[in-house]
Amino acid sequence: MELLTHKTDGAPEIIILRDPTALTTSIGWFVRAGSRDESGPLAGVSHFLEHMVFKGTARRTAEDVNRELDHLGAQSNAFTSEESTVFYASVLPECQQRCLDLLTDLMQPSLDQHEFETEKQVILEEIAMYDDQPPYGAFEAALEHLFGPHPLATRVLGTTESISDMVVDQMRSYHRQRYSTENMFLVASGNVDPDPLIELVTNQTARWPHQTATRKLSPPKFQSGQLAIRRDATQQHYGIRAWPGMDCNAPQRYALRLLCSIVGDDSGRRLFWELIDSGRAETATLWPHFFDECGCVLGYLCCATEDVPENEAILGRVLQQILQEGVTERELELARNKICASLILSDERPSSRLFALGQSWLSRRSYEPLDVVLSRYAAVTRDEILQVAQQTLSRPTTYVQVVDSQNSD
Repeated sequence: MELLTHKTDGAPEIIILRDPTALTTSIGWFVRAGSRDESGPLAGVSHFLEHMVFKGTARRTAEDVNRELDHLGAQSNAFTSEESTVFYASVLPECQQRCLDLLTDLMQPSLDQHEFETEKQVILEEIAMYDDQPPYGAFEAALEHLFGPHPLATRVLGTTESISDMVVDQMRSYHRQRYSTENMFLVASGNVDPDPLIELVTNQTARWPHQTATRKLSPPKFQSGQLAIRRDATQQHYGIRAWPGMDCNAPQRYALRLLCSIVGDDSGRRLFWELIDSGRAETATLWPHFFDECGCVLGYLCCATEDVPENEAILGRVLQQILQEGVTERELELARNKICASLILSDERPSSRLFALGQSWLSRRSYEPLDVVLSRYAAVTRDEILQVAQQTLSRPTTYVQVVDSQNSD
């Protein structure tokens, strides 16, 4: 595989991981725009804008967009997170230019007033649907409480109030600020023909906004405490814990991923054997989130309400054992093998390489080849895992639980 980069004045940066032996081509636009970049009244605008991108451009109607994606046979989608918005598609190599033309055109949508108002109702329904499903917004509530006034507390979907009050001119202004040549880049992987790709992107983006969108980075003042979400006729217990974690470039991030796998992976780990395999709980898991200047660790327990006291005691015992004794060499070996095998299998697909490359470029403007990543996991020791556990899981937590409003005080 060959890594190619291209950047000229006034055009977005292009990053290509070329593999002439691949059978597919994957292309994605990565935009440095997420919920942390939104002020209070604009909460949810990044995700809302992700929807609006597919509602037509100066060259295509919404129907044209759907029809072209279908004709290309593309596997395509988009997503919004706290720190980025990504649009991507995988096609056969001979469809590279047509797919690229479509995706690039979509980055400058019409943002029509009528389409805006129609899609607003879709977003409001999505918020209502999500709030009506277990665990009823408990993850969002946990992050809001943990991060407090920090921008990372902003909900990706926004709120019913922020979306209802938003007007199309606010979105248009946000789009001009964030969807600029200096705030987004194109990633391609697989069987890529670089020269026509670079030429099309350079020509088609010549009239895009050029300003640099700033993002203020400041470490949060993490908060701890407990809160409850009250729901009628809740049949199960849903409990979410949030600990302060570490940023996306922390050298210890490999040890933290291994720690979370050992404690709370979805199968064959400590919480699995103690709570899932024994039939005590439906879900008991632990995983890390990494952001630009900080991060967090999230834990999730779902079980019958009558089993909560016993299960919470077991959970506390498992975590205390980790903090006092660390992990065994066998646990570390198994977790390392599982993570590395998953990375190797994923790396066989150009679409997976696209996300690995894009996320690495967003976080550190560099690419970590698979062999480098594997070597870093291989280098993690039991002592490092114990240090990371004490650095994260020993700190005060935010705890959110969903309780039955009719049976709670």
